[in-house]
Amino acid sequence: MTLRTLKIAAILFPPIFIGGFEYLRHEVLSERLSMELGNWMTTLISLILSYFFASFMFHVIEKTNRRLSEEQTKRAIYEERERVARELHDDLAQILFFLQVSLKKGKVEEAGFAVSELDNHLRQAIFNLRSKPEDTIVFEDRLKRWVEEWSTMTGIKMQQLEITVQPQSFTSREEIQLFAIVQEAFTNIRKHSQATEACIKFIADHEKWSLTISDNGRGIDPQPQIPPQKYGLSIIGNRAKELGATMEFINTASGGTELKLVKGSKS
Repeated sequence: MTLRTLKIAAILFPPIFIGGFEYLRHEVLSERLSMELGNWMTTLISLILSYFFASFMFHVIEKTNRRLSEEQTKRAIYEERERVARELHDDLAQILFFLQVSLKKGKVEEAGFAVSELDNHLRQAIFNLRSKPEDTIVFEDRLKRWVEEWSTMTGIKMQQLEITVQPQSFTSREEIQLFAIVQEAFTNIRKHSQATEACIKFIADHEKWSLTISDNGRGIDPQPQIPPQKYGLSIIGNRAKELGATMEFINTASGGTELKLVKGSKS
């Protein structure tokens, strides 16, 4: 049923039905129905009609909203997959070029490193693209599964894995942004930190959330020769801004780095 049809029905059906009853009441049933009883019947019919018509309308609206929400979720996932595909294409092109140069120069060790990087990129891309948009995996479980697989793939031990996300704390688009932040942060740990251990703590409810990711690696050079975007900080920062969260990225006193994103109360 189209929106135009619903509008016409909402405008015409109630007055036609009640008007028809009033016509019958006064022209046909006037001798059988008293004025008081007729008024009560008109009120009762109006109430019953309003209830069933409103229930039907709200059912149609709810169904339409649910369909639109599902379409928006699919669109957000497809857009994220397109972004992942573009980034994967660029990363693989760079790695393959580095591999080709290393092999031409006979640098076997560097070529082996490039092959390892290629394998890691492909594994991560396969994980990202493996689930269908229709899959109803809980966000918390999906994050845990990815982190555990990352730890197995990289050999970096997860010293702490604490993820507690209340249901419906985030929209589908926010979940995609947060998942991408976690992936980018752990990718940076694998590529740059030389860490042997990592931690993640993510606590979220409907009012606030806090995400902390840390490692025991070599920390961040205060004056890095490599531009900051190579560490993915700009990517994470842009996503944090879109989520309305504050971001802090520091060297810890015990060594390594800590990334912390907070939205809402910091307590």
